[in-house]
Amino acid sequence: MSPQSILRASPRAANMISRRMFHATRARLSSPYHYAEGPYSNLPFNTKTRFFAVRYWLYMFTGFFAPFGIAIWQTNKPKS
Repeated sequence: MSPQSILRASPRAANMISRRMFHATRARLSSPYHYAEGPYSNLPFNTKTRFFAVRYWLYMFTGFFAPFGIAIWQTNKPKS
């Protein structure tokens, strides 16, 4: 079924398609279901702090090499 036939068939469908369900109301930040919007708002850390790059790379280095270090330690630990 083509979009033109849908528009001719029902004026209600034409109205629904034309407005595309966008909401023009302002976001209510007091609602528990709406969170802050914008860049960096979904990150669990602040990227604008001093020494962020150092902490980030230490975390990445530790997070990457920790499993390998644990595996090597488990493999070579003394048998008891």
